[in-house]
Amino acid sequence: MDIDLPYILFWAVVVSGAIIVCHKLWALLGSGRAGSEQSAEDASVPAVVEFAQSFFPVLLLVFVLRGFVAEPYQIPSESMVPTLQVGDFILVNKYAYGLRFPVLGGKFLDVDDPERGDVMVFVPPHDPRYFIKRVMGIPGDRVRYVNKTLFVNGKRLKYEFVREFTDPGLRLQVQEYTEEVDGKRYPIYKSSGYEQVQEWTIGPGQYLMIGDNRDRSADSRTWGLASADNIVGKAVAIWANKPPGWHWPSFQRNRWLSEAPE
Repeated sequence: MDIDLPYILFWAVVVSGAIIVCHKLWALLGSGRAGSEQSAEDASVPAVVEFAQSFFPVLLLVFVLRGFVAEPYQIPSESMVPTLQVGDFILVNKYAYGLRFPVLGGKFLDVDDPERGDVMVFVPPHDPRYFIKRVMGIPGDRVRYVNKTLFVNGKRLKYEFVREFTDPGLRLQVQEYTEEVDGKRYPIYKSSGYEQVQEWTIGPGQYLMIGDNRDRSADSRTWGLASADNIVGKAVAIWANKPPGWHWPSFQRNRWLSEAPE
């Protein structure tokens, strides 16, 4: 995300709250004045104070909901195709992996840990924006990536061929497979061609993040492991889709991410 909305909301709440508090203190300090003079002052509340009093509860509610409950996020790239399409609006569960302080960061309540196969939103080590990938390695795992096939702790993941088609943009033959890890099944795209063998030993507080569109995803294979300190939340549902350009949003793709895509 190029716009840090939680940061903006945080300061909007702080500033509007400060305006209200300062106005209350000013009124208390002026309480010793003559009754008529005080009544005249009370009759007219500055516009900026009225604005703060009106919007502070709304801003605070939105900030709390986005910071601790759920947050919408739009998919900007093809890295998670076919599971997530460009323009999908997804709902991110902010408390699935524990509650964290909005803006400031830092977990203050443990809830659960990411599992293999989860679709997770996080901040990678090289970029301050939100990324979304699939968790393919958790702390304690040893993961190998050989010939575009994943091995977790010495066991090859299950793959089932679905179809082959031509990518119109790359003009390459792409194969669709169903990949399975820990009982979770989801579609992936990959194409033929050599890719360097890689191996990771996942340490405490680290996660291996890989996109479902294996040949069009910049992920842990490029910039390394993600940190537990930078987890945003778990993607749980698609609630709308708006393709790039002048298109109306649609709701035909709405579904829980635990369900197989159509």
